[in-house]
Amino acid sequence: MKKLFSACLALAGLTLLLGACSAKQSSSSNGSWDRIEQSKTLKVATSGTLFPQSYHDDDNNLTGYDVEIIKEVGKRLGLKVEFEEMSVDGMLAALKSGKVDVAGYSEKDGKNADKFLWTRPHKYSFTSMIVRKEDNSGIHSLKDLKGKKAAGAASTNYMKIAKKLGAELVIYDNVTNDVYMNDIVNKRTDVIINDYYLQSMALTAFPDKPIKILEDVYFNPTSASFSLSLDNKVLLEKIDGALEEMRKDGTLTKLSEKFFAGQDVTQEKKFDYETVDISDVE
Repeated sequence: MKKLFSACLALAGLTLLLGACSAKQSSSSNGSWDRIEQSKTLKVATSGTLFPQSYHDDDNNLTGYDVEIIKEVGKRLGLKVEFEEMSVDGMLAALKSGKVDVAGYSEKDGKNADKFLWTRPHKYSFTSMIVRKEDNSGIHSLKDLKGKKAAGAASTNYMKIAKKLGAELVIYDNVTNDVYMNDIVNKRTDVIINDYYLQSMALTAFPDKPIKILEDVYFNPTSASFSLSLDNKVLLEKIDGALEEMRKDGTLTKLSEKFFAGQDVTQEKKFDYETVDISDVE
């Protein structure tokens, strides 16, 4: 009888242990979704300085293509969205620490490719350069970047391109477009390497500045996604589901046309792009 009782205890203990392991695995697979669902709040990191994807309007309200997409995602998931503005490095740290659930950081190439989860793309683009109108800042092709002063934020693929091509890096910390533009004009810097659509919209916002996008030098096609920590697979599935709905019902296209002056950035454009390999750039 004692042996039977002991066996029952052991079996019960094993059942409890397996149950605990199962719960732990379920919790792990859910990531932060259980907490998000309970709080009804989605915490999102964004720049707040990247016109027209994340910026402040004339009434100082945070808006932009990325911002309004995430607001709509939150609405469809029944969540309130709380934004926190920060630099790229800040976003990466906030994702890793769990301070935020989602970030408007989309460079899924290079060393960060396997460090985060990535949503479906909501924007397709390619890379271009802003230079001075008067002399193209002495740049007529990618090889001319050697020795030029390239302006940009740290830890971005755009600055890795500049580094790979021999440019001198001038680092900025989450500043607005006008700061970048003015420094090109006053020759503190020579070139801004960045997303074509962002560059074209920035120039539209500052039509009187003697700067331009360098014609016919387009390279490294890109796609923009939102990033999540690796344990947020459930949240990723839910955001992807909402994004797919928004694509099918035309919401993504409407937002694109609103913020990109009638342009549909949700469709990939085919060109013969040049390619700068930055896989070996730290």
